[in-house]
Amino acid sequence: MAHYARTTSEPTEHDIVVFLIGMRINKPWRPDAWLPAFAAMPRMLAELSADPDSGLLGYRTLIGAGGPLVVQYWRDRESLFSYAVDASGEHRPAWAAFNRRARRVPGAVGIWHETFAVGEFETCYGDMPPAGLALALGTRPVDGRNTDARSRLTRPGAAA
Repeated sequence: MAHYARTTSEPTEHDIVVFLIGMRINKPWRPDAWLPAFAAMPRMLAELSADPDSGLLGYRTLIGAGGPLVVQYWRDRESLFSYAVDASGEHRPAWAAFNRRARRVPGAVGIWHETFAVGEFETCYGDMPPAGLALALGTRPVDGRNTDARSRLTRPGAAA
């Protein structure tokens, strides 16, 4: 098994936008109502990941008791908002189709999202490959200048 050094994420000169999006399957016996929404997310993530100019820096997909959750890291708010309304991308058609199904089978699936514009953040990873924000921004070693959380807490434009 590989041994990984203690690392932190690279600093950034701008706010990071963290976008959480999840779904809750309320009627598991109605996959016709929730499976298309579940299947749409990988297509959107593939589309965004293939386009470095999209603004998506990285993401994590999690499955928990409340259902699937995707944590997305975005370069800025405008990139996220632009993707949400882009009629030529995967999101708009998937959103319209979801709304049509939701009207046909009310309450079958719940969806939610939360958006956070983060001006300061701190990360630390020990004995693991890059994950989360470090995977999105890149890593650097924890050394004499950034050994504690206070020294790693970064503000956009701050010296590293």
